[in-house]
Amino acid sequence: MKKVLIVEDEKILADVEAEEFRSRGYEVQVAENGDEAMGQVKTFKPDLIVLDLIMPKKGGLAVLKELKDDPELKDIPVVVLTNLSEDKSVKDAMELGAADYFVKTENAIYEMADKAQNYLK
Repeated sequence: MKKVLIVEDEKILADVEAEEFRSRGYEVQVAENGDEAMGQVKTFKPDLIVLDLIMPKKGGLAVLKELKDDPELKDIPVVVLTNLSEDKSVKDAMELGAADYFVKTENAIYEMADKAQNYLK
């Protein structure tokens, strides 16, 4: 069973995202901040990470950089799902190695999950 790590500090959104992937047959864990995410990624070993950028303790861009700088973690696809829609945020995330970028207000969770499934094949 493929594994998805949801990194989202808003509990309601995290629950909705997690349920969307579970309903598609994936094993899911949720991390509420960047520090927690980095701990879980090493033990859970996800096949995909859905990452918010604005989080307490360690922001999403710092998490993304840390993931992509680690030889053991760099190949895990990271899909960004955030409220930040500015071109600079998109550019920064994609340059750091994000596989895809979705703005929460512009994309339904199921649409993001539809596209994110492509990275789980």
